[in-house]
Amino acid sequence: MEYSIYQLLWLFLCYAFLGWLSETALAAARKGRLLNRGFLNTPFSPVYGLGGVLFALFLPELRDDPFFLFLGGMILATALELFTGILLEKLTGQKWWDYSQRRFQFEGHINLTYSVIWGLCALFCLFVGNRLILALVGLIPYAVGRFILLGIYVVLGLDILTSLAALFQWKLSLPDTRELSRFLSRLTQTLDNAVTRYVQRRVTRAYPNLDPTKGPARTKAAPTVFAQGCCFYKLACLFFLGAFLGDIIETIFCRVTAGVWMSRSSVVWGPFSIVWGLGAVLLTALLYKYRHKSDGYIFFVGTVAGGAYEYFCSVFTELVFGTVFWDYSKIPFNLGGRINLLYCFFWGIAAVVWLKLVYPILSRWIEKLPIRTGKLLTWALILFMLVNVILSALAMGRFVQRQGNPAPANNAVSRFLDERFPDERMERIYPNILFVE
Repeated sequence: MEYSIYQLLWLFLCYAFLGWLSETALAAARKGRLLNRGFLNTPFSPVYGLGGVLFALFLPELRDDPFFLFLGGMILATALELFTGILLEKLTGQKWWDYSQRRFQFEGHINLTYSVIWGLCALFCLFVGNRLILALVGLIPYAVGRFILLGIYVVLGLDILTSLAALFQWKLSLPDTRELSRFLSRLTQTLDNAVTRYVQRRVTRAYPNLDPTKGPARTKAAPTVFAQGCCFYKLACLFFLGAFLGDIIETIFCRVTAGVWMSRSSVVWGPFSIVWGLGAVLLTALLYKYRHKSDGYIFFVGTVAGGAYEYFCSVFTELVFGTVFWDYSKIPFNLGGRINLLYCFFWGIAAVVWLKLVYPILSRWIEKLPIRTGKLLTWALILFMLVNVILSALAMGRFVQRQGNPAPANNAVSRFLDERFPDERMERIYPNILFVE
């Protein structure tokens, strides 16, 4: 990783402040008066801070190719903006910003103009912003810098709690704000009715789309079909089915093309490919409302989203484990060996096949499960996969430790991992693994 945790914490704060300052100045220019456009009371906009940190984590190796750096910044930050918009809408039942009237928009949460601006921001961060900010931070003695960070993040955390409390009260439409104060008294004594009302008034002024009298329905009819529509249980089931089918498909593909049976699993227990499982969830959640559109539309979105997803999965595993699970550097039209044009097209084809053929069949099968049985089975599978992923991460971490300069097994966990998951077994599970600095 190019940046330390200390540096990333500073980058988050600086970009969160600069983002807040930019939005506030732009709103003041439009409205003719000063207006806090942030979600928080403090002068920070977390989405910009997260965007700057994500740029610093995932995009440094694209500096030599500004076009792909720009494109990566667009995709990464647009996905962040989309997720933030959906999350806030779920919390309050309303859109905080709405681009529905603009061209080239998606669900009113994102549009092409702001995506291009995000791409330009990525160029600025990687070529100018990060160097300038870290140079200034370097002038602060390390001990003093840590103390400053601690103070700011404590205030920021309290501000987040205050703002979330106001949102929850807004959503629940509590008749007496003292109920909210009693509920949150164990978290902080600083929240009271006046703070809650102040936050709500400020947020309403900053985001005129919001209406405190409106919100999600408090009561819903009892479901008669398990996992109907694109809900949590449907996506959870699709994750497991996608992970299993993806592993089987890749195994057969390797047999046909390379003539060998090769494990393609992401975990130590069972034939499950986490990348394919999450990909199935991503494609379904992103394109569910557009599943009836043309094959060309779905193919294009699947190609772009799938390529971006595979790229960031590759960077993530390298940052966390110091390993590379696939390398396309010998295939034409590749980007850093992480993705290539041919496999991006495969993602597009997979999106069409998934939404037009596979998803309808699997959806009907899932919805045939009894509601109680379906819920119990889903949570049992979630628990199994959670343990599986944690154990796989521990086994992989220990496998990496044993390479080069083996570390002795000085505790019960290390001894267990060495006994149950020796190098021979790990190499069978992950035959294409490459270790990097």
